[in-house]
Amino acid sequence: MIDNFISNLQDGIYHVLHISAYDHILFLIVLTLPYLFKDWKRILLLITVFTIGHCLSLSLVSYNIVSVNIKVISLLIPLTILIVSLFNIFTAGKKAHHTKIGLLFFIALFFGLIHGLGFANDLNTLITASENKLLAILEIALGMEIGQLVIAFIVIFLSFLCQTIFRFSKRDWILVVSAIVLGCVLPMLINSELFS
Repeated sequence: MIDNFISNLQDGIYHVLHISAYDHILFLIVLTLPYLFKDWKRILLLITVFTIGHCLSLSLVSYNIVSVNIKVISLLIPLTILIVSLFNIFTAGKKAHHTKIGLLFFIALFFGLIHGLGFANDLNTLITASENKLLAILEIALGMEIGQLVIAFIVIFLSFLCQTIFRFSKRDWILVVSAIVLGCVLPMLINSELFS
């Protein structure tokens, strides 16, 4: 029982922190980039809602409610990163991230559904082999939550360093990092399996 828990927890953490999950890392960077340590409650809620979206996707695939067209998902995942990057670029220096809480959480949930579908096939065999699918999904989700919080902490810490020690303005920091992420995601969109 405890071995299954640890294994599922590690699989969830591995999904987020592994270098092959760079699309997940890029999304978390642009999702948490506009915030500071004082916004930890909002960040925690955004990431938890994003994880809930992952859980829903895993459940829908594991219980054979939906099937996944991986080519469509491989286009939608970088598209979500592009959307959040552009949102950051166009709202840098404005208070857009502190208003319309419901809309941001809905977007995080919806994008979590999309990202969850992206790796649902990979984890589906692991989940279906488990005696209790729902418990396996929750254990994996806990691991993902931990991994996502690690990434969020790193982003916020780097933001803190660059804005206090290196004197980047918050606006410039958001613009530069979002533009870098945008530059990373454009080739992913262009080289999507849907277009090949």
